[in-house]
Amino acid sequence: MNAPAASILVVDDEPDLRTLYELTLLREGYRVETASSVQEARDQLKAHRFDAVITDMRLPDGFGMELLQDLRDQQRRERCVVMTAYGSAENAVEALRAGAFDYLTKPVDLKQFRSVVASAIQGTGGVPPPRAARSNGSSRSTNAAAATGEFGNANAALDRLVGESDAIRNVKQRVAKVSRGMAPVLIHGESGTGKELVAQALHASSQRADGPLVAVNCGAIPENLLEAEFFGARKGSYTGASQDRDGYFQAARGGTLFLDEIGDLPLAMQSKLLRAIQERSVRPLGSTQEETVDVRIVSATHRDLAADVQAGRFRQDLYYRLNVIEIVIPPLRERREDLPALCAALLTRIAHESGMPVPQLTDRALNAIAAHPLTGNVRELENLLHRAVALSDGDELQVDAPSGASDVQMARLAPPTLVPAPEGSAVSAAFSAGPHASTSADTGQGPQPLANGCTVPLPSDLQAWLDQQEREILIRALKEAGFNRTATAARLGISLRQIRYRIARLNIAVPNDQDPHDELG
Repeated sequence: MNAPAASILVVDDEPDLRTLYELTLLREGYRVETASSVQEARDQLKAHRFDAVITDMRLPDGFGMELLQDLRDQQRRERCVVMTAYGSAENAVEALRAGAFDYLTKPVDLKQFRSVVASAIQGTGGVPPPRAARSNGSSRSTNAAAATGEFGNANAALDRLVGESDAIRNVKQRVAKVSRGMAPVLIHGESGTGKELVAQALHASSQRADGPLVAVNCGAIPENLLEAEFFGARKGSYTGASQDRDGYFQAARGGTLFLDEIGDLPLAMQSKLLRAIQERSVRPLGSTQEETVDVRIVSATHRDLAADVQAGRFRQDLYYRLNVIEIVIPPLRERREDLPALCAALLTRIAHESGMPVPQLTDRALNAIAAHPLTGNVRELENLLHRAVALSDGDELQVDAPSGASDVQMARLAPPTLVPAPEGSAVSAAFSAGPHASTSADTGQGPQPLANGCTVPLPSDLQAWLDQQEREILIRALKEAGFNRTATAARLGISLRQIRYRIARLNIAVPNDQDPHDELG
């Protein structure tokens, strides 16, 4: 027996448009109910369960955002698609941040309308058009098998984000949470932290996992080719264009477009990219017609885009459009407890790629790795291990110590085994603190006074040390304020925006967090 067709509630106060949307969805095989106001929609939601709600932003007795809030408060399963007037980009961003699955800009393109609705229905339990189901009754088992495969792929992608530290767990939880929607995601992290791995996990965990993931390095494309590369080109549109060709937007249809190093994009191209994202259509070079595109935008950067906006290097409207959801990847120096697991995973991959056994990772080798500042993050760690494997003799991995590190310092840098030391112990603290950190356990005596009489040793990585101090102060202040961020900000003499930024940058977990940024799905 076939599953029932998906049920959709359409909310719009204009009768002609409401009828147009209803007929379009009925032709696709959906069950449709309509409402012309917020109150009518609430009555329908009380009486029925739907798979999706499509609502206009402005209604006679209120706003579509009120219905979105109702769905969130009641923890209902319906996915909400909001329709906004042309040019009201801030409304679309607000809706996505509040938890809308997606948005449509009026006047609505019906092809795009059908595509967005199909995406919203997918994974809710409803069946999009019944005509797509198999007549022999096997559609349910086929859908279940597909769902199982997607779930497995999502877990495999998340497993590639190696580590069990609080910082990396927060990243994984964030990825799993925001992958369900269509809201643009901005991944921020230093070079070598694994931004593309996070983008791959977002794609694999989403309902677009069966579609393409197209990765673009925005800083590697010559400026004069940007428009053709992004939007495609028609034959004869420029010298050497001997045939029509698709751009990145067309190649990513039905999937995810990953814009790496988005901060390197020239200003002239930023305005064209903004329009493509807002209108969900592109005009190939040399063409007079626009093409509708259905992609989810995920971007990444190592730059401070907010500072670039202030300096006039990055468009503010594009920044807000891309930064609907932000995922901050911590640098390796802030999660050194993940080093053993990262080394093991990287060595396994090196062994697979080289087709030869890899020398054993000994305690001394791990100590030598921990002695490096690893400012290049996981990419530098991988390079270090590749070099160690190539130069090692015998069964044990031999890692070069950083220049200037003595054997005594090497012995102090990490726990004696790969088994994590008890939390709070002197050895565990030394390993987590990173290179050249010393503790009173090093010599069996108390801290040794420095030349100026201070008993606190100088850190070798000042920024990491300062970040740790700031993190401890913030956690303490948050706990004393009952994790009320407004009260914490006032207590510390900073703005609410500043404390939100610091909480995100330092990956501080706030229980029962009701910030709209964290409620996206």
